[in-house]
This record gives sequence, structure tokens and C-alpha cells, in this order.
Amino acid sequence: MFSVEFIHSVNKTPVKDTFIIENGEIRAYSTLYRSFGAGVQTALEGNQKMTYDEQGNMIITGFDITYDPLRYCVGTVSDHILTLGGEEISLRNMCGRSERVVFETVTGFEILTKGM
Repeated sequence: MFSVEFIHSVNKTPVKDTFIIENGEIRAYSTLYRSFGAGVQTALEGNQKMTYDEQGNMIITGFDITYDPLRYCVGTVSDHILTLGGEEISLRNMCGRSERVVFETVTGFEILTKGM
């Protein structure tokens, strides 16, 4: 499981997308955000469910979405923070502003033969 957190460029509130890796695929697990507005989901689809956390943030779960690969563009105004294994990693510091970041699953064999 890993997440990417950022300030939404249009409605200026925090968003946290959480993913799981399942059967070699990156699957959407949940999205957390503080308020409705342009650019964020405003209606539930399929088996999606909305709950609230202790701070009143909305949490949407029940996605049926896979990514191959998953792509982000690192913010110019605010950072994108990757949380992986309990560690927070600044994508801006690692990659730079406006840089594209690609997450994909690879096998151990691919790492050995092609490198990272």
C-alpha cells in the first residue's frame, strides 16, 4: 500500500490518493479530500462508499480502477508527498517541479535484467 498526497490545484484543499498493489497491478484503494469542488469526485459510482474521518475529511472507497502505469505531475506550487512503508518522500525534492512521475509494477527479473 502507498499513497500520494497533494494540494488540489483548483480547489486548493488536500487530496490523498491511496493505492494497493494486487496481482501485479496498481489498484485505487481510497481517496481522501476535504471539500467538494471543481476537479474532485462529486458523485459515487458502482460500489463506492463515502465515510468521514475524525477531522471531517471525506474518504471514498470501493474503486474498481487499475493503473498501468500510474502517473502524476509534481506540483509547481505545492509538493506531492509519496508515503511508502511509513516513510514520507517529497516528490518535488526527488524529481523536481512540474516533472512527470510514473509508478509501475515490475518483476524482480525485470529489475535484474533492465535495471531501474
